[in-house]
Amino acid sequence: MTPPAPPRPAHLGPLLARCRLDRGWSQQRAAAELCAAAGVPTLSRHEISRWERQRRVPGGFWLGWLAVVLDVPLVVLAEAAAATRRAGSTRATGPGRAAAAG
Repeated sequence: MTPPAPPRPAHLGPLLARCRLDRGWSQQRAAAELCAAAGVPTLSRHEISRWERQRRVPGGFWLGWLAVVLDVPLVVLAEAAAATRRAGSTRATGPGRAAAAG
């Protein structure tokens, strides 16, 4: 008998939104928490919105800080980001591009 296929990773946008809302945070608060943790003052709530709507997918830098701030294993976020990229055309954003990408 063949074992069932492992579940496909969730798409990143809904996962980020759920984790943020589970904490009771607005997009503004999530952006502020990320900025404080990463020491990068340029991330706005607009970028959080873009990630949640899957207009963009955060790059490795932001995925690492999202894992810390949202207390989600990095591997879960990375798998969800990969699934999101496979599903459609999105752009990765890094620390220097987040503000300029808007």
